[in-house]
Amino acid sequence: MVSNGGSNIRSIGGDQKGGIRGGRHRMLGPRGADQVASSPSLRTPSGPSATARPNLRRVLFVCIGNSCRSQMAEAFVRAYGKDVISPRSSGVSPATMIAPLTKQVLAERNIDISHNFPKAFDSTNREAFELVINMTGGTLALRGAKVINWNVPDPIGQKEVVYREVANLIESLVMRLILDIRTGVI
Repeated sequence: MVSNGGSNIRSIGGDQKGGIRGGRHRMLGPRGADQVASSPSLRTPSGPSATARPNLRRVLFVCIGNSCRSQMAEAFVRAYGKDVISPRSSGVSPATMIAPLTKQVLAERNIDISHNFPKAFDSTNREAFELVINMTGGTLALRGAKVINWNVPDPIGQKEVVYREVANLIESLVMRLILDIRTGVI
């Protein structure tokens, strides 16, 4: 029992040492990951009863500068479909930085891309992708990959409202792509 100004309050968990959590770990907090690994109820399942993680589809999103559209698409996949897609993004003529309105519009949706940066399409030629989503408005090819063209307007230099409209369109296209991959359509 813990005394609190004359009234008695019983701590949850039976003792005061562990606080109200009774000494249990706090999301890999004070007791650390080593405690989680030794706890049978918190270990990753293994053996015949464990379900294998499905193979992730490698998808490359390409736009012109890798500053707006392809960054948005990659971010939406990471937020909603990372269980089925391993996304990357690039630009055929990469910008020097991600457009601030791209970051702002995604931040409004609780998606942080502050560590992202524009990448060149040429640098992805050495990687294997199963699917390329082309938002350049031109022709694009990558050996061994199926190319799907998305007609998404480039918001660069436009007002904030245009970025939001483009983000809405890309989000719906990404959700459709995720659903198509999950159901085996693609």
